[in-house]
Formats: sequence, structure tokens, C-alpha cells
Amino acid sequence: MVKDYQVVIKLACEFLTKMKKFIILLIFLLFFDASLCYALDWITIHNRAGSLTSKEIFSGAIYPKGSVEDYYLLGLSALNEYNPDEALVYFSEVLKVSPGSFEAQWGIAEVLRRKHKLDESQKDLEEIIKNHPDFAPAYLTLAYIKYLKLAFTKAAAIAHKAIDMGPDKIDKPNYVRAFGLYAACKGMLAHNGGPVSKIANGMAVIKYLNSGKKIDPESATVNFGYGAYYMLIPGILGKDLNKAEEYLKKAIAKEPKFSDPYVRLAQIYKERKDYAKYDLYLNKALELDPQNELALDVKEGRCNFICVPYKGQDDRK
Repeated sequence: MVKDYQVVIKLACEFLTKMKKFIILLIFLLFFDASLCYALDWITIHNRAGSLTSKEIFSGAIYPKGSVEDYYLLGLSALNEYNPDEALVYFSEVLKVSPGSFEAQWGIAEVLRRKHKLDESQKDLEEIIKNHPDFAPAYLTLAYIKYLKLAFTKAAAIAHKAIDMGPDKIDKPNYVRAFGLYAACKGMLAHNGGPVSKIANGMAVIKYLNSGKKIDPESATVNFGYGAYYMLIPGILGKDLNKAEEYLKKAIAKEPKFSDPYVRLAQIYKERKDYAKYDLYLNKALELDPQNELALDVKEGRCNFICVPYKGQDDRK
């Protein structure tokens, strides 16, 4: 009898040991907040934000009102409209519903970047990339921060990581931006480098702008890139202020609140000695974004992002 009892105890212990992991998992599932790991189809949402009108987005017909997808789409729309404060509200709403949303965390980091809080944004982006290395938008924001910090080689490398992901792993607007940003980095490296660098990096500029244009010929980023290219390259290599002006005005027509094209357009008028238009367009850039790094660089004559005329000279007096 005692022997049978011991056998029963042994079998029961073995059963409980086998059930231990299942019980732990069951308890975990009962108390785990699934919203912490809610995954967004971010590529689709980013593509929709880039193709739909504001009216369509705010209609509530795309996603259920108040859903994580709806708030995230509204946040992206606000970014596209150059309204970072509004974007911050929507991304914060996403985090209320889904606290673990790295997509919304990126959205807030992008808001910080646009508010020129570069160090704070960079810290958050590096954490996002560490934990979610396939999330392309984080690379673009980080690359732009590196560009603004004059780390052009690092910025180019980060932007190219997004390009390397390929069109199936990144949304169309950010894929185009990746080509444009990489071209911008190469342009700065060409300007700052020696003869070999000027040739190699200069050729890369037009190559990557052409790649971006094939994807979206109307892109403000691409048209801005072409405008800067034709304005800044040496005359012997095809400098053309008329062509530059045309491209920059296309960028402004596409995105009227995009500050950078106004700055380069102002530089064109300065080179033509049309100082009234120079002041008009530079002031417009600063009106849109008072802390715009490119506009302040030109206004203050620092020339980190290339002055025209060179070295910041102003011969109007």
C-alpha cells in the first residue's frame, strides 16, 4: 500500500513539473497587457499618409476613429503638414492605447528633431533602432540629425541603410527621402573634399537624385536636391541658376511649408544681386521655421552648408 502511494506521489510530481511551464505561461497571459506589443502595419500607414489628402485622412473612413492606426495616420498627416505640435498630440494618443508602440516613439523623436532638440531625439532613435533594426523611418530621422551635426559621412551611411532595405521593406515617401538625403550628404562631402572626392561624391549626387526621381518625380525632397545641385556645383560642371530656380520652386509648390528650398532660392537671388528677393525668401524660411539650421547658417555667414557667394560675403554695400 505504501509502495503504491509513493508511485502515485512520484507520478503527480512529474505531472506538476511538466505543467509548471504551462501554468507560468497561463498566468503571464492572464496579466500581460497585449497593447504593449501591438504591431502596426506601418508601411501601409506611411504610404497612405503620403498619398491621401488631409480631408480623406480626417474623414475617419480609412481606420476606425480612435484606433491606434487612426491616431498614427493623423500624426503622420500632421508631420506632412509641418505641424509638429499637433503630431505630438496624436503620437501621444497612440502610446496611451499602445504603450510599447515603437512607431509612435519614432513619431515623437521626429517631432523633437523638427523642434531642433537633436540630442534628445538622437538618444531615442538609437534605442528604437537597437530594438527594431528593420524600422526604416528611424534611420532617416537619425541620418538627418547627423547631417545637421555636420557628420556627413555617418549621415550618408545611415541613410544608405534605409536604401539597402529595398522598396518592399520601407514606405515609398521615406524611400525617396533616403535617396535625397544620401545625395545631400554626398554633395557636402564633394564640396568639402579634394579633387578625387569632388568627382566621386559629385557623381553620386546626381545618380541618387535620379534614382529618387524615378520613384516619385514630384517629390519635394528630390526637386530640392536638384535645385541645390544645379546652384552649388562649379560652372565647369554644369552650374545653372535658372534650372536650380525652377527645381526649387517646384519643391515649394509641392510643400509650401518646407523651409530649406526658400533658403537656397534666396541664395540664388543673392548671387544675382537681387537683394530684395534674397531678403524676402530668407525671411520666409525663418518665418516658417525660426530655428532652421540652413537659414541661420546662411544668415549668420557660418557657411557650414555652403554659402553663395562663397564665404558669406555680401557686396550690397
